[in-house]
Amino acid sequence: MALSRPARKRSLHKNLWFERGMAMLALVNLGLLAFDLSYVPFRDFYLRNFPEFTATYGERFKGMEPHRATTAYLETVAELEAQVAEQGLSSSRAGELLENLRILSDEMVDENPFAIANKSGTLERIKNRMRDRTDNDSAKQAFNEFWTTTYLSEAGWSDSMRFFREDIAPLIATNYFRGIGEDGRPTDDFWLIDRWFIGVLGLEFLLRTIYLSRRYNGTNWLDAIIWRWYDLFFFIPLWRWLRVIPVTVRLGQAKLVNIAFVTNRIRRALVTHFAIELTEIVILRTIDQIQNLIRDGEVRQFLLQSSNTKSYVNLNGINEMEVISQHVSELVLDHVLPQVKPEIDALLSHSVTSAFQGTPLYQGLINLPNFERSSDQLVNGMVSQLSDRIYAILRSVMEDEKGAELSRNVITSFIKASRQEAISQEQTVEEIESLLGMFLEEVKVNYVKRLSEEDLEALQEQAQDQFYELI
Repeated sequence: MALSRPARKRSLHKNLWFERGMAMLALVNLGLLAFDLSYVPFRDFYLRNFPEFTATYGERFKGMEPHRATTAYLETVAELEAQVAEQGLSSSRAGELLENLRILSDEMVDENPFAIANKSGTLERIKNRMRDRTDNDSAKQAFNEFWTTTYLSEAGWSDSMRFFREDIAPLIATNYFRGIGEDGRPTDDFWLIDRWFIGVLGLEFLLRTIYLSRRYNGTNWLDAIIWRWYDLFFFIPLWRWLRVIPVTVRLGQAKLVNIAFVTNRIRRALVTHFAIELTEIVILRTIDQIQNLIRDGEVRQFLLQSSNTKSYVNLNGINEMEVISQHVSELVLDHVLPQVKPEIDALLSHSVTSAFQGTPLYQGLINLPNFERSSDQLVNGMVSQLSDRIYAILRSVMEDEKGAELSRNVITSFIKASRQEAISQEQTVEEIESLLGMFLEEVKVNYVKRLSEEDLEALQEQAQDQFYELI
């Protein structure tokens, strides 16, 4: 039973809220994933701004814990500060702690406990700052000088420790030790968070698949899965950043963001690219077919079709070459010759005059007054009458039924003779076929393959202009 319009409206409204809820859930999952992927490279930033949360997250989900060497170093400094606050810098305990710090400093420079966390650059910054502070080129000597009663007294205890707390201690605190899993990779337990989101999204995907397979007759499970192919990125353990695709699609379907302009741009770019590729393939395939016809002797077979009519299929019972020749003749007589008649007359006049000038009679008469002008007028008049006469004869022949038949016989005989001569000249035919094949290959190299570069750029520019007009 069909739902009424208000019922359909309420159903669509509920579906929209459900889509928005699932889209927001997917967005939260993507946000947590983005934070997890950025945790290691941006851990120093998170540690400065959110120290407790960063330390807890790293220890719980990344297997990170403070490095023993750097932790012992900072704890010794803290103990030194407490001892100086109680008994002063000159106490024996303070001297023992300073000696211990010099030993720990040498070990830190030699053993580089930052290397395991790929933070050797942090140690270099620590050494450079300590060198600048003590004005010493050696990092070991700089630390040994800094952790002495003499230096701390002369430079000032408060000022020296403020330098250490602000410039050195934060860098040392960024060091960590990260455990290794059984797969040989650093510990990563983000799945403990991710499993809840994947469980909900997986259940939704299963229910959608069942619904689509039952809602539309003839749709099997595979078709239903392909229908929502983008959701599969949620369940791929590798390249988890690809979840941005289903999240973006879901946000668009839930009408939380407008992604129409993005999809239109992508679609237009893909269509443009495939249009160029398809055009190039079609043209190259056509040229290849022509080359195959030439190599297989199909052109030569075409020349033989008049003598081997059984192997040639005539679809309409008409000799197309004869009809085309007749139409071409009519076109030349009615339209072409009247337009080029002045040029033909000029050419004939020049030819007759040149031939006449080479005779002894012309050489004897050239000295007569006005002979040259009179001869030119005579030749021009004769040529004009001759061309008019020839044109009239050709028109009368074409208009006369008997003349038209004789003309067709001439054309047929000409075509037949041309075929026979072409067949008899075996070497010439082979050379022509070879030249045609090479010419078509040059066309492919010089023109067709440029489509992928020049025409693609032109079509992309046109598509981009149309896209900007739309938005």
